[in-house]
Amino acid sequence: MNKGLLVVVSAPSGCGKDTVVSKILDIMKEDAFLSVSMTTRQMRPGETDGVNYHFISAEEFNRNILEGEMLEYAQYGDNFYGTPISPVKKNLEEGKTVFLIIEVEGGGNVKKIFPEAKKIFIIPPSLEVLESRLRGRATDSDEAIRARLRIAETELQRAYEYDYIVENDVLDNAVSDVMSIIRAEQLRINNMQNKLREVINNA
Repeated sequence: MNKGLLVVVSAPSGCGKDTVVSKILDIMKEDAFLSVSMTTRQMRPGETDGVNYHFISAEEFNRNILEGEMLEYAQYGDNFYGTPISPVKKNLEEGKTVFLIIEVEGGGNVKKIFPEAKKIFIIPPSLEVLESRLRGRATDSDEAIRARLRIAETELQRAYEYDYIVENDVLDNAVSDVMSIIRAEQLRINNMQNKLREVINNA
């Protein structure tokens, strides 16, 4: 069995990172795994525990931190968000491609534990297009949209910390680009050593 691949995907709000990864999961099926984050915030209408997030108490979240069960975590406002490490390790051991959709701060923390992880940053064609997408949602006030755009500008500066940049202008093209990155990484010698040894030993 070849080694699994850990892929960190980050992007400013409105860049379509969830949609891109969802499309890839549909393509890869059982060969891929999306890590579901834990959070201490309240569940929102339409969300499902264990699908959107694992909704847990602050006490349970802190216990996971103390027991070394969090791959990364961060605080946003009054709530904590983090990635449980056990499912990530399990699926990597099974040779799967494991996706983490997390913020830039969390992405840096993941690399400290899994230096072999590959980080993909998804960008919009322009900030003007991003603003148009955010307004098209019709879910945020003008003030909230301006705040998101300010955060986006800051996050885009940190895209230099990533291994790959993918522009999400046309969704299918962005999906194809990410799939190409994954396939190239899977074929690296460090990921194909087991297969290579198998071929040599059967010669």
